[in-house]
Amino acid sequence: MVLPRKVAEPGHCAIRGRAAGYTPGMSLRHKLADFGFESNDDYDYALRCLFEAELPHLRVLHVDGQGGRRKTAFAQALAQALEYPHILYHDFSRPEPPPAPVVNPDGTPALEPGLSAFERVVTEACAFSEGARAILILDQLQAAPFAEQMRLTRFAAACEWSAGSASVLANPRNLLLVLISEEPLYHSLARLSYRVWADAEKAFLDYRPEDYGLPADARPLFEALAELFASLGAAPTPTEFGRLLADLLLRVRSEDQLRQSLFGWTETVQRARLFAPGITPLLRQVIDRLTEFLGVDQVELSAGP
Repeated sequence: MVLPRKVAEPGHCAIRGRAAGYTPGMSLRHKLADFGFESNDDYDYALRCLFEAELPHLRVLHVDGQGGRRKTAFAQALAQALEYPHILYHDFSRPEPPPAPVVNPDGTPALEPGLSAFERVVTEACAFSEGARAILILDQLQAAPFAEQMRLTRFAAACEWSAGSASVLANPRNLLLVLISEEPLYHSLARLSYRVWADAEKAFLDYRPEDYGLPADARPLFEALAELFASLGAAPTPTEFGRLLADLLLRVRSEDQLRQSLFGWTETVQRARLFAPGITPLLRQVIDRLTEFLGVDQVELSAGP
């Protein structure tokens, strides 16, 4: 594929005012959950900072966090939640397929080799950004040759992508570049990025009985659960908490059953911590508060907040 060379005009990459892609007040946490990523953290402020900033370069979102594919889940859910019409994805850890052969008009092989999968996806993202919003997710960047991070740095800074003899421009108002790596980014690339943390959060939300259709008599049970989660160093999301409550009200009647439900439904609970000596009294306290509550009234769990 040979593309006409475009020359960037001075100041082409500068972004002034809010770029397309994000509207505050859109209940982002709930939209992310709808597309498979649930978190106690609210990313609304972070995205406002990124999209409302006046930048002299492409908007780059660095999705940070511990190892694993949770960062990938966040990036994919974000693309869906923000309703990008064009979502492009490249995983550097996947084996590189052979480049498509390039031929001349007369059918003879061209001297210039075909583009790699990475070069093609960036070229496509630039092309889509000319007329519509596009998001390009580059995953497992630590598996890429270091030279590719340097190329990305030049691309993010100038909004111009060169591959072979061709060069294309990205529209900085329409294109969002998302980077995911299990290792620190190249310093110059990191300086062009806005970083967010996508791990399971440790902050326990202040869940209340009325959020789940329960009477005020359930408050001691909720307080016992909050104390338990604080000691476990874990925090359930609203959905996880609702599932745990359903188990408590319908099935849990012992400490071992409570351990299993905690481990089964809550991503941030570590199994070893559930069997630590200091946790057992807190498990018993939850069972006691549950017994007291069930002795007061029979309840039907609602769908949650």
